[in-house]
Amino acid sequence: MSDAGFEKVSPSDKPMYGPRKLLVCGFSSEAQPKFVKLLEIIGLSEMPKVWVTDAHAGSLISEVLALEDNTGWEFGSELPRAVIMSGVTQNELHRLMSGSRQAGMKPPLWATLTPTSETWTVQDLLKELAAEHQAMQKRKP
Repeated sequence: MSDAGFEKVSPSDKPMYGPRKLLVCGFSSEAQPKFVKLLEIIGLSEMPKVWVTDAHAGSLISEVLALEDNTGWEFGSELPRAVIMSGVTQNELHRLMSGSRQAGMKPPLWATLTPTSETWTVQDLLKELAAEHQAMQKRKP
C-alpha cells in the first residue's frame, strides 16, 4: 500500500492534485472551531472542508472528498488526527503547516491527495500516514 511514498514539497502557487478541499480527521467538536480560526488567520477561511467522522473510516477518500463542505461539523472523531489536503497550492500547504505549529496545535498527520491515495479508505490512509510518521521519527537523531 505504500507505493505513494513521501515527496518533498517546494513553494509554488500551482494547485496540487485533486478537488480543492481539506479532509480534517480526529478533531473533537471543541477543537474544530479552533482549526477554523487558524484557517481564518492564515487566509484560508474559504477552503472547503469535511470533518471526517468515525463513520467515514471505511469510506474511500474519493467518496469523502465528494461530500459537501462542512459535512461532519460538530461531530467529534476518535480517528487519528490528520489533515489531508486536496487541490491546495504548495504555498498554502506550507502556510497551514507552519501556522498550526505556531498556534501550538496538537500535531496532526499531514498528507496531500494523490491518485493512489484517493482509492484507499480513510482508515487505510491513516494507518499508512501513522507508519510513515513513525518511520520518520526513528530516522531523527
